[in-house]
Amino acid sequence: MSEARNPKSVRLAVAQTPVREDPRDVEALRESGRAVRALMREASAQGARIVHFPEGAICFPSKLVMSVDGPDMVGPADWDRCQWPVLQSELAAIAELARELRLWTVIPSVHRLSGPNRPHNSLYVISDRGEVVTRYDERLMSKTKVSYMYSPGVSPVTFEVDGVRFGCLLGMEIHYPELFAEYEKLDVDCVLFSTSGTPGNTAAQAQGHAAVNSYWVSLSGPTQQSATAPSGIVAPNGDWLARCPADDSPSVAVVNLDDSAEAATWALTYARPWRREARAGVYTGHQVIDPRSEDRTAAF
Repeated sequence: MSEARNPKSVRLAVAQTPVREDPRDVEALRESGRAVRALMREASAQGARIVHFPEGAICFPSKLVMSVDGPDMVGPADWDRCQWPVLQSELAAIAELARELRLWTVIPSVHRLSGPNRPHNSLYVISDRGEVVTRYDERLMSKTKVSYMYSPGVSPVTFEVDGVRFGCLLGMEIHYPELFAEYEKLDVDCVLFSTSGTPGNTAAQAQGHAAVNSYWVSLSGPTQQSATAPSGIVAPNGDWLARCPADDSPSVAVVNLDDSAEAATWALTYARPWRREARAGVYTGHQVIDPRSEDRTAAF
């Protein structure tokens, strides 16, 4: 089986950055912003059209730092402790640089809500015009996040760059294959998954999700976990196309997401279309009524 496809190609950079955990620390927030912008420039210099950052690229607020019962016990988060003006100014500077570089930028951050509502844990999608065109909010989060820290999101999010369609996931959602299957049904070409680190073999799971759904997966994580799970991009056949160094260094890996590449052609031309047809009921017309089929104790 095959399916006619329009050729698609876009150059994607995936980043790994240090994750800092105290949103009260003004200088740490500013240093994170500077590190993000330095990697944006590096990605642009390597010809990237879109760059993808890890959860906590600006700050991943610690549950103990934020806890009203802390610092030794986890309790409800006090979001008044966050230096919101500084966080917002760093994000605004990132958006402005995205405009200057003409570089789509996917950057995780806390998204403040109204009144007493807890914020979302989010991924901002900033266009090459420096505008927030959409935002993904983490849906399936840890017990601590949903109990004490964040309001969960409610829906998948997709967007397109140069005809290539992306989906977004965040946090610990690597552990939920139904979310990756949902994006296959939404016809994405690549899922961008950002994490600050989560238990389990994240790299192997990223490869599995890419292979069973026949699309690219970009895994962006912190430098602190690069020894075991460096950021990288997996092809639709499940092979790693490129990975950042496993040496704790802030860096980017840049590849072309190209339908015609060897690592993509078979998966996109045969595997993905056939799985869709199989799930649509192609077997029904081939099923038979036969007593030897119905009797599961029939011998040989």
